[in-house]
Amino acid sequence: MKHIFSYISFGLAILPTVLAAGPFDGVYKQTANAECALVGVDGGSLKISDSIFYGVEVECFMTDPTEVSEMDAMLYQMQCSGEGETWTERAMLMPDAEDGGLYMIWKGYAFRYDRCEEGEH
Repeated sequence: MKHIFSYISFGLAILPTVLAAGPFDGVYKQTANAECALVGVDGGSLKISDSIFYGVEVECFMTDPTEVSEMDAMLYQMQCSGEGETWTERAMLMPDAEDGGLYMIWKGYAFRYDRCEEGEH
């Protein structure tokens, strides 16, 4: 019985870390005139929340965060599923230095997204 309480205490101790907001949490426009209230569809926005990336018909768990030194950026292992498939890729996320937007770099692709304002979504 003593061991069970030890495991429960350990689980409760790490729970706030797991549920804490990530540095890139937010809703971002796919294009300049994207609809911020529509997440995960063409013409809408993408969302990052609690280490999960929600894109167009895709959801990726962002695991194994690794800091990129002197760049204010993070590398993630993206465990993705969508359209009946699953895959794993690395992606680098870095905040825009000027206006709170986001750079997202995948192998061979680089994207820049503007952050949606709080009232837009």
